[in-house]
Amino acid sequence: MIQKTVHIKDTKKLVGSLPAIRYTEPKYLYLAMANARCPKAELFIKEGDHVNSCQVIGMRYGPFFNQPIHATCSGTYIGLEKHYHRNGKLTDFIKIENDFKNTLDKSVHTRTPEEIAALTKEDMTKILEDCASVGLGGSSFPTFVKFKTDKPINMILVNGIECEPYITADHRIMLEYPYRIMEAIKYVMQAFNCKHAKICIKSKYKDIKAVYDQVLKEYKDSGIELCLVGNYYPQGWEVEMIKSATGIQLKPGELPTNRGILNLNVSTMVGIYKSIKYNMPVIKRDITVTGDGIMYPKNFRVRVGTSIKDLIPMCGGYKDPEKDKIFILGGPMMGASVPSDDCIITKTVTSIIILNKTDYVEQPCVRCGSCVLSCPVHLEPVQIMNAVKTLDKERIKKLNPLRCIECGLCTYTCTSKIQVTDYVRKAKVIAKL
Repeated sequence: MIQKTVHIKDTKKLVGSLPAIRYTEPKYLYLAMANARCPKAELFIKEGDHVNSCQVIGMRYGPFFNQPIHATCSGTYIGLEKHYHRNGKLTDFIKIENDFKNTLDKSVHTRTPEEIAALTKEDMTKILEDCASVGLGGSSFPTFVKFKTDKPINMILVNGIECEPYITADHRIMLEYPYRIMEAIKYVMQAFNCKHAKICIKSKYKDIKAVYDQVLKEYKDSGIELCLVGNYYPQGWEVEMIKSATGIQLKPGELPTNRGILNLNVSTMVGIYKSIKYNMPVIKRDITVTGDGIMYPKNFRVRVGTSIKDLIPMCGGYKDPEKDKIFILGGPMMGASVPSDDCIITKTVTSIIILNKTDYVEQPCVRCGSCVLSCPVHLEPVQIMNAVKTLDKERIKKLNPLRCIECGLCTYTCTSKIQVTDYVRKAKVIAKL
């Protein structure tokens, strides 16, 4: 079957050139109690307690791992409030009143180069587990679990592709923190005794290439190189990135570690650097606030737990305020829509996209095949949609919707404006029953 390569309109050029604004001191910060991977949580503090930045104040519990909750500022615990989470649901958040002193927890300390050189893979795994390191590209998969693989790793791939429209947070991270990324790569190579690493970016990112061509001169014989890949979506999908960077085609459901590959996002690498170097969890991250519903799109470096409402005025407020808005946490293709700006930046929120609402009238399917041709995992989305409409469970399972990566291309390319991806999501739920 011929697969169509989808090139999505470039909406990043202007915003990607804007340095991240350091907005790190809101009056209140909000930390999610539970999340999609850890649905249960326990709080270790009570109302009125003082907390330090990076202090463990609770624990999230999941099916196969637990995740410490760290305060992202010093201040006073006020209580629980409900706000919208990146999963689009109202969630309990821990509210902390910032004392603006940034008093660090005693667990934070600087490791010397000699101490870092002596760390084993097991040592680093424990550090990353204690620091609750997760994939910051949006996956939120725990980094320490990746480190626990017993497979030999021959190649580290660092994903700086950031292929979704609008988002430029990783772009700014790469331009502003190249040495943190390079040092983190060295740490990961040390852990796995790996001799080769590639930093993957789109070939059109000339500014990033110029920076790393220069920085890599200082890391001669390190085994780290820059890898230019295609300018299309979903090039950032790990299967596509691995194929472009190494020529290896993963089988459906196959883990990259089975082929000796470990892949990590660039923002995750900066988090790894802070964890290994300073024993510090991720308390700040870069995000993009953009879209045609905001006056001035910008990049920010904010404390985790910042409310989106605190950033809107810094973007000049809403454009066309009389129009209804659509709020998307994450990318427009794979992000989650929330009903208002009452949402919080968690560790894995890469962006908030604010769009003026446009109503589309869904038309009958004309069987043009665009959804089939654009699907990167070679599904038949329209057939899955029809099976969902008739609740044909056996047919749904045969069409294998669980292979779907929810890239959104079937909806994006649909000439009839059908929300095909939503039907496939429903099919995935049915297929698991």
